Amino acid sequence: MATMSLAAASPLTSTPRGLAVSTPRTAFLVLRTGGASLTRFPGLAAAAPPRPAGRGDVAVARMAKREQELEEIRAMTTEKIEEEVVDLKGELFMLRLKRSARQEFKSSEFGRMRKRIARMLTVKREREIEQGINKRLSRKLDRKWKQSIVVRPPPSLRENKEE
Repeated sequence: MATMSLAAASPLTSTPRGLAVSTPRTAFLVLRTGGASLTRFPGLAAAAPPRPAGRGDVAVARMAKREQELEEIRAMTTEKIEEEVVDLKGELFMLRLKRSARQEFKSSEFGRMRKRIARMLTVKREREIEQGINKRLSRKLDRKWKQSIVVRPPPSLRENKEE
């Protein structure tokens, strides 16, 4: 009964002459050889294929887009932010109606709109903090603002009526 040791089967050991070590072709093996394992075994760094542009690049692009959006929001006046929040909440309501009526809609719009509303309200609160408005007074002002909102159709319905 012949047994094979793990050291002989390991890709980290040297290979016999004449046998070339092929680079892994599956995504699973590429992920296993990428990252931290390459730093522990410097000999593998030269043999590993270059990593394709993956999710890391997408995350950087999303972060840059988010930073750009925050700059746009911070450039708005507080009144403009409040108006935009009302419009976005109206659009969110229209999306809910489409979902309940089983019409076509993009489900990713829910999260996108909610996050945009949250960013705008965060910037609004940051400005209140800069002015020295405490949390209790902020909630009181927010309640007054919500009561003063005049209900109007969201921008998507206004565009449809104009056509």
